[in-house]
Amino acid sequence: MVCVIRFHSTIGNTKKGKEGGNLPSHMWNRRAHVCVIGAGTMGSGIAAHMANLGFQVTVLDATEQTARAAWERATKARPPHFMVPETAENVRLGGIYTHLHWAQEADWVCEAVVEKLDVKRALFEQLDQALGETTIITTNTSGLEIELLREGRSERFRRSFLGTHFFNPPRYLKLLELIPTSDTDPTVVERITEFLEDHAARRVVRAKDTPGFIANRYGMWSMFSTIQVTERLGMTIEEADAICGPFLGRPRSAAFRLNDLVGLDIMMDIANNLRERCPHDVMAQSMTVPQSLAVLMEKGWIGNKAGQGYYRKEGQEFLSFDLQTHAYRMRREPEFGALDALARQPLGERIAAGLELKDPAGEFLREYLVPALRYAVQLAPEISYSYLDFDRVMQWGFGWEQGPFAMIDAIGPERLGIPEGPFYKEKTVKTFAGTWVPQPAEPNYQAIADFPILQTFDTLYVRDLGDGVHAVSTRTKMGTVNPQLLDDLNAYLDGHPDQRFVLTSEAKVFSFGFDLSFFRSRIDEEDWAGVGAALAKFQATCHRLSQHPCVAAIHGYGIGGGLELALGCPVVVASAEAQLGYPEAKVGLIPGGAGTVRMRLFHQENAKSLVEAAKVLAKGEMATNAVLAQRQGVLRRTDVISFHPDRWLHDAKQAALTVAPRPWPEWTTVVGPLAGMMDRAFDEWEKAGATRHDRKIADAAGHVFSKPNSLDEALTRERQEFVALIQDGLTQARIRHMLDTGKPLRN
Repeated sequence: MVCVIRFHSTIGNTKKGKEGGNLPSHMWNRRAHVCVIGAGTMGSGIAAHMANLGFQVTVLDATEQTARAAWERATKARPPHFMVPETAENVRLGGIYTHLHWAQEADWVCEAVVEKLDVKRALFEQLDQALGETTIITTNTSGLEIELLREGRSERFRRSFLGTHFFNPPRYLKLLELIPTSDTDPTVVERITEFLEDHAARRVVRAKDTPGFIANRYGMWSMFSTIQVTERLGMTIEEADAICGPFLGRPRSAAFRLNDLVGLDIMMDIANNLRERCPHDVMAQSMTVPQSLAVLMEKGWIGNKAGQGYYRKEGQEFLSFDLQTHAYRMRREPEFGALDALARQPLGERIAAGLELKDPAGEFLREYLVPALRYAVQLAPEISYSYLDFDRVMQWGFGWEQGPFAMIDAIGPERLGIPEGPFYKEKTVKTFAGTWVPQPAEPNYQAIADFPILQTFDTLYVRDLGDGVHAVSTRTKMGTVNPQLLDDLNAYLDGHPDQRFVLTSEAKVFSFGFDLSFFRSRIDEEDWAGVGAALAKFQATCHRLSQHPCVAAIHGYGIGGGLELALGCPVVVASAEAQLGYPEAKVGLIPGGAGTVRMRLFHQENAKSLVEAAKVLAKGEMATNAVLAQRQGVLRRTDVISFHPDRWLHDAKQAALTVAPRPWPEWTTVVGPLAGMMDRAFDEWEKAGATRHDRKIADAAGHVFSKPNSLDEALTRERQEFVALIQDGLTQARIRHMLDTGKPLRN
């Protein structure tokens, strides 16, 4: 795969590199042209990622026909490569031998063809003659030495050449390992780093040119080690996953689910490569094939892409591969009461306590984790430039809460027998020479917890973001909205009438919506007036936000009442991968905090658009990303999408510096028979399988869309329809079922 980006030479000036070559000094921008040569898994993933970001993209493969076939497969990838399907249609496809001249337009070439030295060298020989004077060229290899790949190339090629190791799938995994060679111009390193971080939504870590770099060298050893320890101790894969997931501050994919996700064949290829290229490393040599892995490989059960690996799904059931019988069986829930009792303790404290347990979980931790942490200490100087870089690779590439060195500090180096620790102290990090240097200041990547608290409410923190901007951050569970939060928010607005602020959340998500338990309590009391009063307060708060210079910053999830509150702000800055929408229909309701009214206002330019919007509300459809939400009209065209997964708060603050109050649009009469059009659409939906209660919810949304003659009437109608629905026994059953099971009820 070769990815080529063309930057228009009309922007900005140029400056001299160390060898005298001209390098563009302007900011890399989305007028760039990206060309991908090789349309395999990584090639198509990188091309799709760049297309999602708005770059012009060309994909070249062996022939135009193979490029089109590969691109067709890319459009069906799971998880999806594209945020919206139409993006794939904007990509130009061609063949290497017929369209290689397109590379002459490029400023960046990223190669990731098959992992064979002769194939890559042959391609580079052709590209050496085809590239422009300012081209930067990188290889996406993870299995070959970067220095070997630039042998025989021109001086211009060598000083513009380095490694860029994307993680798969690129859309979802932000880490990129950057590997310069001894010939790479430092200016090239600086510029490609700037581009990748500022415009390609990457977190960049420089790694040394060693086998597997940091992520594969250490991460793959860790994955093999968990299999080997599990087999050696006679434990089940469920038990290992119960230990290696959130208990260790790692994703729920844990160990064996991660193996299936990566692919057992990929794991084997990487392990074989590391054993061959690292004869000096005892730990790399220990990556021999575990018995269970050999059996699964022989049967072709290589993980998710084969439909089965260590786990297999049959209907609604997950089966587990038994390491003793080598057959699938029903999943068994591990019984680790001692681990469960430690789960709420801070990460370092719970792991330290876990290491002392006299049960299989404690034995597993001693057999796997302690050697893993000691190996990191041994390996770091060989493969990384700092302990911090090593930690960041494991955090950003594998989703660990803490990298190995931060974890050693949290557990206690003395408990682990690691005299080299501690590695962090008062915003400094230890060097390999034993001195201390400041950790880099990265204001663009600060999290909400990094900012000082100015004021505390029952449900809110007020934090100082600097430059005269506050953060008003909800601290309810999962950012849920409730009457107390509305009171606290109004109290803040009373005390800060002209204050610029960002509305956000302390949780890992912006908001899972209005607290359903409040509505269940009103149902139990048959307090319908209380429901109406709460909705009136909610609507008024959303309207009041529109009169303030504020921005909502949505990350993770922004749904239901949380989205209604956010859209009260003049501007929403949404993280690109945030899931957004109004799922109220799943609990038998319509949005009641001005959400239904806002959907009507957003789509009132024509009746057809309003019908589609009403169907979205009736079905409780969710947008799986912010781009799709904007296409659906859930977000406004003027709202901002933050594509970097770690910069949404920074982007929201920047928007807050200039935001102005924004009055609600005028309610307009729609030309055309809107009510009749909605009735016909709902009739078709009912014939296709919607229940009578589904239809009742759809009609409620339709009434808000079609019957009022003014904004005030619409808000009143929204409340009335909501209160009518919540008195229905079928809606009440949906609410109770959701609260009791966490799953929607279809009735």
